Amino acid sequence: MSISAWLELLASGLITGGIYALVALGLNLQYGLMRILNIAHGEFLMLGAYLTWMAQSTLGISPLLMVPVSFLMLMALGLVIHRLCFARLTATSPNLDIFEARGLMVAFGLMFLVQNFASWMWGGELRGYDYFAEPVKFGQAQFAGNKLLVFGLALVFCGALIVLLRMTLLGKGVRALMQSPVGAQLVGIDTKRLHPLMFGIGLGLSGVAGCLLSMAYTIAPSMGEPYTVTALIVITLGGFGSMSGALAGGLLLGVIEALGMHFTNPSLKALLSYVVFIAVLLLRPKGLFSK
Repeated sequence: MSISAWLELLASGLITGGIYALVALGLNLQYGLMRILNIAHGEFLMLGAYLTWMAQSTLGISPLLMVPVSFLMLMALGLVIHRLCFARLTATSPNLDIFEARGLMVAFGLMFLVQNFASWMWGGELRGYDYFAEPVKFGQAQFAGNKLLVFGLALVFCGALIVLLRMTLLGKGVRALMQSPVGAQLVGIDTKRLHPLMFGIGLGLSGVAGCLLSMAYTIAPSMGEPYTVTALIVITLGGFGSMSGALAGGLLLGVIEALGMHFTNPSLKALLSYVVFIAVLLLRPKGLFSK
């Protein structure tokens, strides 16, 4: 393989990994802070993709303008869902184990509800649009412009969340709750405000990921579930509750999949991911990047 071919292969993996990281960050935020294993997370990514497709195809709105709109709309939806579902579970569950089990069942219900709503609303066929698909050359290598844009924006949002959690008072409160929920509440951190806000931000990030995906790939009502599974693998790689670990894990998994599919068979993509997942669980159960 030539150097340009290697660059294109690695770039393909990093672009995919950037989306993986963005989806995983939102899910990791919800589970690390509230112990909500939201397996419907990918379905809200799908909603973000369809909102962007509708805005572009019917109203001619640029997908770039839909990035903040998708974030705000899905964040607002997340606040509503937390208030209607998970806040009630928190109030009625006698302990954390029961809350996690009930939360998982609610997330299952949300997954089927959102997926069937999308199928009823938009049908089951593939949808898509052309946006900034012209190739961009770097020396001998060339890349699709929309995929480079997707990668750049995914890194921007990932970096913004990590900076928010590390550099702001809000972020310190979130990290304190992740480390010791009881201790954080004893020093006055208000979980009733932080929990719905962070759940909303998590869904907002999934909406952004869907918006970015629609710029470069076709979309369908069933597209969300594989991204939820991949996000769980990424979180396992990076360590539960670790945001920088989720970013590194997403990029690493994307590169591993790209290399594996090139040197073996593209149909083995899922197998490669699960092999990595099982290996990390057995050898480094706290994640590759946990401290």
